[in-house]
Amino acid sequence: MNDIKKILTCAGSDPCGGAGIQADIKTISAFGHFAMSAITAITAQNTMGVSGAEAVSPEMMKAQLDSVFTDIFPDSVKIGMLMNGKNADIIAERLNYYNAKNIVCDTVIMSTSGRQLIDDEGLDIFIKKLMPFADVITPNIPEAERLCGMKINLPEDMEKAARLLSGMTKGAVLIKGGHLEGEALDILLCEGKLYNMTSPRIDNPNTHGTGCTLSSAIACGLAEGRTVPEAAERAKKYITKVISAGLAMGHGNGPMWHFAQ
Repeated sequence: MNDIKKILTCAGSDPCGGAGIQADIKTISAFGHFAMSAITAITAQNTMGVSGAEAVSPEMMKAQLDSVFTDIFPDSVKIGMLMNGKNADIIAERLNYYNAKNIVCDTVIMSTSGRQLIDDEGLDIFIKKLMPFADVITPNIPEAERLCGMKINLPEDMEKAARLLSGMTKGAVLIKGGHLEGEALDILLCEGKLYNMTSPRIDNPNTHGTGCTLSSAIACGLAEGRTVPEAAERAKKYITKVISAGLAMGHGNGPMWHFAQ
């Protein structure tokens, strides 16, 4: 059992199980690893959108992280929805305090339905205190546009945005291109080298939780000792597989089947 890695996710809860910590735990389990969670917020959401969200108290946020790090020290950490500045600040401080390793930041800013999922203070702290020491950040195109202040309409724009964002972090930048037409193209900038990762676009509208799932899959790869390009390439193949499974649940943008492999 020595090959089982311990992965911590810091994210919000999705009661319908398609995104957030539920998607993270399913993904980590699908890769054969041990999932732990520190919940940042409770949400009311389903496949049709987010109708409500409440952050946990800063005291509880800190207590959750201390409980994990002082007992089962994680081999990697995935950070998702932060909700507010207080909890973003605590997560940054605790990860620094414990010298956490293999940190994957999924830049959760907006829900698919357009609801802002982090306040302005939280986004500022994320940019200044979490992004700088992340090993990988994984913005989609709207998030990358918000972070670097430019429009992204073409693959060349993705490359330019990746280079801009690389100045804000010590780690790699993976821009997910699912919002563009054509092939599903993701662009990874790692240690100055660009990687174009493509896959066929799958005719399945049920993609709720893809960002959570991809970042958790990358965290699994880093915990296993894979390089960032290796972990990202495997995570993309996994996403293709779980979307291709064709799960259809709910009345909106439904979840994927995380155990398809």
